[in-house]
Amino acid sequence: MSKVVTVPFNGTKEQEQELLKVIAAHKDERGALIPVLHKAQEIYGYLPIEVQTIIAKELGLSLAEVYGVVTFYAQFSLYPKGEYKISVCLGTACYVKGSGTILDKVKEKLNIEVGACSEDGKFSLDATRCIGACGLAPVMTINDDVYGRLVPEEIDKILAKY
Repeated sequence: MSKVVTVPFNGTKEQEQELLKVIAAHKDERGALIPVLHKAQEIYGYLPIEVQTIIAKELGLSLAEVYGVVTFYAQFSLYPKGEYKISVCLGTACYVKGSGTILDKVKEKLNIEVGACSEDGKFSLDATRCIGACGLAPVMTINDDVYGRLVPEEIDKILAKY
């Protein structure tokens, strides 16, 4: 059975200072939360509860408000991403051509769930909607590499490259 791997938060003082500068630059703007969250994710790579707490306090929002926005939008992540970011397209064309099976094979091979990172920090896995490569369905990306017309038997060989 796959499991979600969590890692302890290890933000640095430098990252926190950079975040506080970003917040100060946006603090008086209407709708500051979204741009602050984007910059915070650039700084930390994800949005752990510790970062959300700083943002909530500094913007005068409740932690529930910040968490609600983070979990509503797919581009925000509560978990760190791996060195190799795997995305399996579950758009209609890909799904009809078997991307659900591809996703299951990747989950099984890496022993992680969607949205999680492998224990060694090497791989993270996400399910995405249409990436615009319907003619190559089913499609998987690993960082900037695109793999199309996949069959489950190819997954082991592809992952071995990384």
